[in-house]
Amino acid sequence: MKSSEIREMGLEEMQRKRDDLKEEMFNLRFQHGAGQLENTAKLKQTKHDIARIETLIIEQQRADKTEVE
Repeated sequence: MKSSEIREMGLEEMQRKRDDLKEEMFNLRFQHGAGQLENTAKLKQTKHDIARIETLIIEQQRADKTEVE
């Protein structure tokens, strides 16, 4: 997922997407531990997507806080 795609989302939508990705990450780890995961690169990609979304959520929250003050 690209940063430009994430920036187009609203704050609530970003938080929902982050929660979905965390759930997906849990399932991928479970599959990896059981030896059922064929594409291990998906773990790394999902981890990066979560970090990217969390960074943009914080950025959005700081921008909103600055606008209020």
